[in-house]
Amino acid sequence: MTQINDRKTIRSWAFFDWANSAYNLVITSTIFPAYYTIITSSNKPNTIDYVQFMGFKFVNTALYNYALAFAFLIIAILSPVLSGIADSRGNKKFFMKIFTWIGALSCCGLYFFEAETLQLGIVLFILAAIGFWGSLVFYNAYLPEIATPDMQDTVSAKGYAYGYVGSILLQLVCFVFVFFPDTFGLSGAGQASRLSFLLVGIWWIAFAQIPFRNLPDTPKQRVVPTGNILTSGFKELSKVWVQLKHMPYLKRFLTAFFFYSMGVQTVMLVATVFGEKQLQLPTAKLIGTIMLLQVVAIPGAMLMSWLSKNHLGNIRVLIGVVIIWIGVCIAAYFVQTELQFYFLAAAVGLIMGGIQSLSRSTYSKYLPQDSKDHTSFFSFFDVTEKIALVIGMFSFGYIEELTGSMRNSLIALALFFVAGLAFLWLLRNSEPRKIQPVS
Repeated sequence: MTQINDRKTIRSWAFFDWANSAYNLVITSTIFPAYYTIITSSNKPNTIDYVQFMGFKFVNTALYNYALAFAFLIIAILSPVLSGIADSRGNKKFFMKIFTWIGALSCCGLYFFEAETLQLGIVLFILAAIGFWGSLVFYNAYLPEIATPDMQDTVSAKGYAYGYVGSILLQLVCFVFVFFPDTFGLSGAGQASRLSFLLVGIWWIAFAQIPFRNLPDTPKQRVVPTGNILTSGFKELSKVWVQLKHMPYLKRFLTAFFFYSMGVQTVMLVATVFGEKQLQLPTAKLIGTIMLLQVVAIPGAMLMSWLSKNHLGNIRVLIGVVIIWIGVCIAAYFVQTELQFYFLAAAVGLIMGGIQSLSRSTYSKYLPQDSKDHTSFFSFFDVTEKIALVIGMFSFGYIEELTGSMRNSLIALALFFVAGLAFLWLLRNSEPRKIQPVS
């Protein structure tokens, strides 16, 4: 049986963030997007670069956004099916393992991604994203089962802190290879970058063994769902939707989360591509900036947790953070210089970990704490986020293709944040408390 507030269990749970956050930093934030932009660009100023994929022609960076949007769509479809199975059989850890192996092996496969193997690289990039985000469905669902409501903010922030530290350590190792390839007998920065992708996969699967060994499987439901196993998960989501009608605060929070999630993850996923393409910043400086951003994010997440617990409460802190995000999007539209980009990155670093950590723990605190189907509730949470990401990433790519500039896409993201802020504002006097199950 899962231990509540057990230090070893919580530490093991947090190590899953340590293991997989290397993917989030190296593959989605630093080396991979910079590498992708370089090998698909002509490096001619004022030129729109196109690539061919599956017989279609795309703006190179738009294809990057579409690939991620497609991965999020797959997860949105798969997670209800898998969470329904995991809830009924008590085997969420099994699915964490499956998605971890898919993601880690795909990262290893990216070692073979070059300009001549674009289609293979994009497919592996999509599979790596599916592995990462799919595993988080079941990882997040452990939170209300290993920590009581008063501890969930702290435990959630601890997970993100472990993730930032672990990813930075591997990023430093990758730095050495990328900037000093000759020392290690590598052909250049390109091979060094691909070696980084291989190291991410090895790091991910190696450290994931800690939570796999120590996190217990949750008990099976007493009543096993009948009917088609492929549709039972969607039936579980429909039950969650029915329960939401009797949980107005949770429903309102999910609506707010849906809108601001369109912006948060999209900004984080396109930051490096934006700096490379719009400001022509050198890869080394971009990677260094994202590294600094990760370092700043650790105290940022802890600060948000402290403010919410001791002073303002979760909702008021989230309101303040979303307002800052709106300012970031507007400022990014006008940014022109390297120094301005660095200041903007520092601001993003302070707020990115806080909004992710607090969103997860706020949702957890709004849930009926004696519920036995946390995976279904968190599947609903993850499906909400993934659909938001599909819309956010697709909108960013489509507006760029339509207008020829990534800057115009930032205005759409700002509007998404404004919508999220409006729904959070309605909750400003309704801090999450223990909610009784609906009869």
